[in-house]
Amino acid sequence: MTQVNTDLVLVEKKGHVAILTMNNLPANTWTAESLKALKLIVEELNQDKSIWSLVLTGAGDKFFSAGADLKLFADGNKEVAREMARLFGLAFETLGQFRGVSIAAINGYSMGGGLEVALACDLRIAEEQAVLALPEAKVGLLPCAGGTQNLTWLVGEGWAKRMILCGEQIKADKALEIGLVEEIVERGGALEKATALAEQVGQQSPSSVAACKSLIQNARTAPLQQGLILERELFVDLFDTEDQAEGVNAFLEKRAANWKNK
Repeated sequence: MTQVNTDLVLVEKKGHVAILTMNNLPANTWTAESLKALKLIVEELNQDKSIWSLVLTGAGDKFFSAGADLKLFADGNKEVAREMARLFGLAFETLGQFRGVSIAAINGYSMGGGLEVALACDLRIAEEQAVLALPEAKVGLLPCAGGTQNLTWLVGEGWAKRMILCGEQIKADKALEIGLVEEIVERGGALEKATALAEQVGQQSPSSVAACKSLIQNARTAPLQQGLILERELFVDLFDTEDQAEGVNAFLEKRAANWKNK
């Protein structure tokens, strides 16, 4: 198997939560190696049944992530561009398909691919000083890692166009107002809040969470009637899991459930 430098994305496991830290200082820019590392790590976490949620943050106290390293595109090499677009897509789509809950702890500037990776997460907690933007068009590029699609789905066409076509940078309070983030916390507090929220996921059956997440994301592209049918099918499928019986019986017996993710 090809060796991947996972020092660029650090992993710490706390109970059922995995904390991923983008670690390419000073600005936590994405490179081919760090994108490969993210994809590999999320794939491994998907196989670890003891992990039910993940938190993504940036090393340091200024940048969540400044996006791609633009030096890669300075010479206009089209093959480099094609390969980087492929790697961005593979990494962030793998993150978006993580079976558990993913939460971005945005602890500073979140620009370009740095915002796109946050958009690939299920939830976003931003510190009060955070600034979010997709400024690719200012340098002759475009968001190629889900930005045009995920941002539009999340905040609507109007604000997506303001941010992408007009290059508007969004501060944390405006990001909360338009639904780009779910909560604002004080400087230095994003990781703690995101981790607490990730731990809260542990109160739910991980089997149920995975099914519910797939249904919610299915609503982006599937017709309503198809989604309603799938909802009922997955409800019945849960009766093949140990967690279903455990959850109902724990409630009836007035005790905490002992989830097994089986």
